[in-house]
Amino acid sequence: MGDTGSMFIGGLFCAAAMALGLQFWLIPICFTMIMSSLSVIMQRAYFKMTHGKRIFKMSPIHHHFELSGMKENQIVMMYALVTLLLSAAAVLAALPLMR
Repeated sequence: MGDTGSMFIGGLFCAAAMALGLQFWLIPICFTMIMSSLSVIMQRAYFKMTHGKRIFKMSPIHHHFELSGMKENQIVMMYALVTLLLSAAAVLAALPLMR
């Protein structure tokens, strides 16, 4: 799936959550994407403030994990597991609100 298709699905997902009044629950569901974006922002800000020092070996954070010795499939599985657990927790917590 390309950028256009994934953006459409993401937009559809967000629109459905907002229509149901569940926009707060997007935060845990999108945690890994948010952390990847924040790692880039933190790296850039810290680099500029300290004139060349870095927080991570490389950003986004999944590249830091690669440079730290993790294999790509381990990183993918870690991201998938974290997303699955947080998504399940968010859905279970939101169920009473949907009734």
